Amino acid sequence: MTTLQERPVENVPGRRRAEVPQPPEEKVLRPRSRTRDDQLTVVAAAIGSLATLWLLYTKLLPFDGKIGFVVCWYLAFVVFYAGLSALTQPRHVVVDRVVTTAVIGAPVLIGAALLSTVVVIVAKGMPALVHPNFYVDDMAGIRPSSDFDQGGIAHAILGTVIEVGIAVAIAMPLGLLTAIYMSEVGGRGARLVRAVVEAMTALPSIVAGLFIYTVAIVKLGVPSSGFAAALALAVMALPIMARASDVVLRVVPGGLREASYALGATKWQTVWKVVLPTARPGLATALILGVARAVGETSPVLLTSGASTFLNADPFHNPMNSLPLFVYASVVSGNPNAEVRAYAAATVLLVVVLSLFVLARFVVRTRKSPEGKAR
Repeated sequence: MTTLQERPVENVPGRRRAEVPQPPEEKVLRPRSRTRDDQLTVVAAAIGSLATLWLLYTKLLPFDGKIGFVVCWYLAFVVFYAGLSALTQPRHVVVDRVVTTAVIGAPVLIGAALLSTVVVIVAKGMPALVHPNFYVDDMAGIRPSSDFDQGGIAHAILGTVIEVGIAVAIAMPLGLLTAIYMSEVGGRGARLVRAVVEAMTALPSIVAGLFIYTVAIVKLGVPSSGFAAALALAVMALPIMARASDVVLRVVPGGLREASYALGATKWQTVWKVVLPTARPGLATALILGVARAVGETSPVLLTSGASTFLNADPFHNPMNSLPLFVYASVVSGNPNAEVRAYAAATVLLVVVLSLFVLARFVVRTRKSPEGKAR
């Protein structure tokens, strides 16, 4: 006995061909699709987890702290969301919802922590930031408890510029030459140098300060000054610049080197006229990353430069202040006005560092050809 689908249909003149009925199409619910029930599930999970955690965190358990409450609430929300979704959704949909929540929630928490840090620092330093003298005056003859219309951080800004400038002048050539040796020369020595550079990338800043303090100040007799601080900052920036430059040089296409050799160029002519111009944007990024690392260091400067309240433009004589050192000295003073100045100086330092990272992103953006197409 044949079924309806298998039964042949005879062609009869004047009679239309019989249509074979088709089974209804099943609608497959994709894991990423959102319905009204899914939205209500999210709201219910948020409210339920918040209420439950508030009861446990503040009333029953001996916990305290806003950060801990936010983290625990996020974990409780994931559990509630998974449980409520499991009531109406299959297992693979529940897993997709939980993973999506974790992937979205982690950067949100990190971004919120960063934003809250910046907002708090700026808000606490605002009473001093609104005074123009804060940027053009120094603290010579000004007590920490003085009003904000007196004194400023001009000496710290100038000291930071001088120390970082000297450190970059020392670290950038050495870092670039080290990167050229690792990427272009190669061999067993290059592997050893690369291992040392990678290890120095994680070098604690206090170790760099102690090294310069022991060698330069104690053994060689270099006075505590901006130059000694610049040497310590160069030790911190050197591995960053060398490692970043090495990565940039290694991604230069090998075909460019082969074409240069085919035209009769020597190895160093190829490096100077082909490899380095091609990697110029990446090398600029390596420079900016090294500067950003050096500009915010406190421990090396604390051990090598000495603190001062007056404007000093000579890096080889007398102590020289800097923004990180000014922040540290103002905080440990314990005076409320000094702490406000510390937050204001930290705001200026944040602006400088963030500007450097934005500049790095701008430098490495996709370059465009003369025709206007990205290459």
